[in-house]
Amino acid sequence: MAQMPDPVTDADYMPLDPAQVRLGQMLFYDPILSGNRNISCATCHHPKFATADGVALSLGEGGVGLGPERHATAQNTPEQRIPRHAPALFNLGAREFTRLFHDGRIEVDPDKPGGLRTPMGAEMTAGFANLLSAQTMFPVLSADEMAGHYSENDVSQAVRQGRITGPGGAWDLLSARVVETPGYAPLLAAAFPGQERVDFTDISDAIAAFVAFEWRSDTSAFDAYLRGQGDLSPQATRGMTLFYGSAGCAACHSGPFQTDHGYHAMGVPQFGPGKAARFEDHARDTGRMRVTGKAEDAYAFRTPSLRNVADTAPYGHTGSHADLAGFIVAHLDPQRALDLFEPSTVTLPVMAGLDDWRYIGDPAEQARLRAAVSVQPRELAEDDVAALVAFLGSLSDPEALGDRLGVPDAVPSGLPVDR
Repeated sequence: MAQMPDPVTDADYMPLDPAQVRLGQMLFYDPILSGNRNISCATCHHPKFATADGVALSLGEGGVGLGPERHATAQNTPEQRIPRHAPALFNLGAREFTRLFHDGRIEVDPDKPGGLRTPMGAEMTAGFANLLSAQTMFPVLSADEMAGHYSENDVSQAVRQGRITGPGGAWDLLSARVVETPGYAPLLAAAFPGQERVDFTDISDAIAAFVAFEWRSDTSAFDAYLRGQGDLSPQATRGMTLFYGSAGCAACHSGPFQTDHGYHAMGVPQFGPGKAARFEDHARDTGRMRVTGKAEDAYAFRTPSLRNVADTAPYGHTGSHADLAGFIVAHLDPQRALDLFEPSTVTLPVMAGLDDWRYIGDPAEQARLRAAVSVQPRELAEDDVAALVAFLGSLSDPEALGDRLGVPDAVPSGLPVDR
């Protein structure tokens, strides 16, 4: 049987500044940080959908609405879907989260400038308080996520021209918006007292502080059990025994947050635009290999934490499975699951004119995906799967899923708040 994790303690988390948390709450929900001022961090990471958005692949810039109701319009049609499923945000303020994104393309690296490794240059890693803060630099620079498309606004134009840092760069333009909004002045003064200039890195630090505070999750029934303060139901207890024992789940989903932070090729069905450069014409997403360039990393993706997993459907890096039990069964025999995958079960926001299933229709691509699968098939009885689902339900944390600070009634910019 795998080792049971130790109870989570305050020492497992980074310290937080309450004033930065309050500022970060406003910034997280404020569309002011998007190029066209029409989308916020919360649009794709909303508490209504357990810090994700309830769909397989999101519509970012140009979409209208929230969650499964979000759709494209003729007035500002998105160019494509976001290529990967929006991940949940629980416990990202824990010290052990030293890699982020599905492919781990940003991670803590003491040997790199700023102590971080990212696809960007050295000047792009300086000044961030931590990895979670640095993570926020990517969505605001993405045309499909928050920046907007070429020539739509000053931020997207700066990104297109490669002007990110420095005067007149995308970050400078965004931070100026915040600084020049009167309602932010007292919040900025409290969060960064005595600081003459507020940069984008400061804004990122505040958003990271809010995410770390708002969605810390360590008061579930399983946490109470680990602390000797409660018992699990008989079915959940049986599921826990399977999870840490014969079912082998803890081989990858280990540690206090049920992740080894490693990368594994599990044959999750691929669809949508894939991860391709603008000049490439394919719909594949080779995952970790795009970061390392190593063939052995093809189609491998980072093991997600399972905290609140019962509440964060759909599952997989493409959001291919809406049902938790079904996703567990798919993990038992990924190649067989690819044969049984039914695209009609996938929840995708309405957007006409896309060939979402181009990858699935390519036999050569499917063969590469299957060849990369890194696990041997195994079987579990139906009642064993039900027990595992019951155990995973014990990882749900009502406090983290509820409102700590919650969605603000309004934000300093006066722009609409997603609800």
